[in-house]
Amino acid sequence: MTQIQLPLPFGHRPALGRDDFLVADHSAVALGWLDRWPDWPAPALLLWGPPGCGKTHLAHVFATASGACIVTGDPGLRLDPPFLLTAPAVVIDDADRVSDETGLFHLYNAARDAGKFILLTARTPASRWNIALPDLRSRLQAAPVAEIGSPDDPVIAGVLVKLFADRQIKIGAEVIDYLLRHMDRSFEAAYRTVAAADALSLAEKRPVTVPLLRRILQDSDPS
Repeated sequence: MTQIQLPLPFGHRPALGRDDFLVADHSAVALGWLDRWPDWPAPALLLWGPPGCGKTHLAHVFATASGACIVTGDPGLRLDPPFLLTAPAVVIDDADRVSDETGLFHLYNAARDAGKFILLTARTPASRWNIALPDLRSRLQAAPVAEIGSPDDPVIAGVLVKLFADRQIKIGAEVIDYLLRHMDRSFEAAYRTVAAADALSLAEKRPVTVPLLRRILQDSDPS
């Protein structure tokens, strides 16, 4: 009988600096908007794209450059505009999950009056959010928007290399080639696959190889 040792949940720290971000066609517009700060035409900027596309990474890049504080959007989050605006700017990651519409409305107005800025990240543009407060809806829909689009193969390959490096996992080129041929083409799939490979590699005390990845992808296939 093969004995499996469960990995301890020590986790890892992803590299979220500007030099770690993979600049490509799908993200160039978003990065260009961040580079224009503070020369934005409105108090708020919305970055949107699918899960795992790099929104949080860009939020940290912006926070480092601007001195912004970062809050993570959640239905239970209650925004405190005076406290948040003690920083030069505010980042609300996953802003489409915030249910405190009144707080967000007051934060927008306070940022405008103080000459400060809000970076919002979301999975969809504000026009698709279920916003009940008309004044908030009009303000967010008037804000500049940058979409982070779908990645091509070189970008997915770069993301995979970065994700493995974040976890200090050494891989060969054959691993990336295999994943590009067999993995779903999305950032979210890349995150899931690398996390699963890390866990199985630790549990079985084996390197990440094509056979190990083949098992992971077969187990994740619903068919």
